[in-house]
Parts: sequence; C-alpha cells; structure tokens
Amino acid sequence: MAACAVPDGGLFRAARFRDVHLYQGFAQAVFDGRVPYRDFFMEYPPGALVVFLPADAFGASHYNAAFKTLMALCGAATIVLVALLLVRLGAPRTRLWLALALLALSPIALGPISLNTYDAWPALLTLAALLLLVAALPLAAFALLGLAFAAKVYPVVLLPPALIFVWRTAGRRAALRALGAFALVAAVLILPFLALSPHGVEESFRAQAARALQVESLGGSLLGVADRLGWYSATVVHRTGHAISYDLDGTLPRVVGALSSAAQLLAVLLVSLLYARGRDRPQRLVIAFAASVAGFLAFTRFFSPQYLVSLIPLVVLL
Repeated sequence: MAACAVPDGGLFRAARFRDVHLYQGFAQAVFDGRVPYRDFFMEYPPGALVVFLPADAFGASHYNAAFKTLMALCGAATIVLVALLLVRLGAPRTRLWLALALLALSPIALGPISLNTYDAWPALLTLAALLLLVAALPLAAFALLGLAFAAKVYPVVLLPPALIFVWRTAGRRAALRALGAFALVAAVLILPFLALSPHGVEESFRAQAARALQVESLGGSLLGVADRLGWYSATVVHRTGHAISYDLDGTLPRVVGALSSAAQLLAVLLVSLLYARGRDRPQRLVIAFAASVAGFLAFTRFFSPQYLVSLIPLVVLL
C-alpha cells in the first residue's frame, strides 16, 4: 500500500491518469439505465464491469479514489496468491521474501498505470486460476479463467497449457469438464450482451483486434528506429476513435502488423508444444503461464504499458 502511494496518481493523490474517467463514464451510464454495447460503445469486455461499477457507489466525486483503492486491494490479494503459490512450489524462505518484495514494490516502477487501469483485476484472476490448478481444483480454476477472459481477452492464451496439465494429471474427462466450466462462465457474462446487441459486442472486439500497429509495439519501435536512421519515413497517425492511440500508417506498418500477429500466435503455440513435450510438474506450468503471456504481449500490435501489470506477478514466480 505504501508503494501504491508513491507514484503520481497513486493512492491519496487526486491527479487523474490513464482511463479511469472512461470507467467512471461507463459506470454512470449503466446506473442511468443504459445497456453497454447497445446504448453506448464500450471497448472493454463485459467482465470489466465487475470492477467499473462498484466505485460509483461512493459518488462521482470519489470514484477516482474508490477505484484506485479497489485496484490496490487487487494488488494486495495478488501478493497473497503469489506467496501461496511459492510455498506450494517449495520456494526457500529467502526466495519467497525476495519475490514478494519485488511484487510489492512494483507500483513504484510502474507509476500511474498500477492503479489507474483495471489490469490488476484480470491479473488477480489469472493468478488465482494458476493456484487452483496447482492445488488440483481444475473446475474452479477454469471457471476463473473464463471470468478473466470475459474481463480481458489475453487469458485465453493460457488455455492450452492449462488443458494439457489437467488432461495429464486428472484425465481427459476432467479436462473436458474444466473446459466446459470456462465456456459456461464466459458465456454467462458475454451472451446476454451479445443477445441484446450483437453488433455492439462485435464492434467492441473488432475495435481491439483490428487496431493498427502502435508506436509502442515491438514492430512499431523497430520502424521508429529505421525512421531515425533514415532508412524509412514513418507516418504517425493520432487516432481518437474508439481506442485512442498513436499508430504507424502505410503499407509497411500493415505488413509488420500482420507479421507481429503471426509471431504472437506462433509464440503461444510454441510454448504449448514445448510444455507438452516435458513432464507434468507444477513448476513447468508456472513457466508455461509466464511464457504464454510474455509471448502474447511481446509481439502484440498494440502494446500498452499497463499490460505489464499482468506480466509482473508471473515473472516474480520464476
């Protein structure tokens, strides 16, 4: 909590950063009786409403502080989950405290993004699912993965190693039941909105999946270096539509973006193949989870700094 209070926009600070004002607008629209995706555009999946709505109960003037407090609590809960995982994995006491200290201090390095985005919520769900898998509770683990997927799409890349782990440790039937739990929870959260406004939900997912090559991405950074060296003339477009971003425009950025997406898919598949070839140990499942998320984020066409909130808890486990 002390580390969360250090950065600008942290706990006990009034300054606003990132997307909190968007979350507040969504919450107020819902409490005004409007339906997400049908009556107003929301670029985030339905599971994100779980953390967008509660802060509005404290009033419009306190939404910012309430939301940041909620994210700080998610971060604190994540520290507890990492501790339980490390103990279950047999980590020595020194390693345990070092990992927890790194995680607890990470808000200082992350700055405003640690509390002013909702990424701590899917990160918490992902860690909880991993702990339940290691504890041999696959149904509950996959149900939480379904909730995490409905909150932020990236946890879907964790399905292959998780399925392989359950299949090998509990059998094919248990793996199929677990997959059903994932689908059921995701469907309960997504299908009502899809029934009310199929076009609105489709537009929300399309706004994320069809985004151009951002300057923050790996491919965008390489083209930026090429521009500085005089090898390429970059055209940066500031988009202010559904998703506000700085993108590279032109044929080459589109090609690099397509190659990035292909590399993203290959990275996730490679992790699953490597994991499938080894023995079934919980330590290897942790590595597979971290590598899947890292590969997915490393090659994404639209990289944002807040994605690190999802990656850091998995990294300190290693």
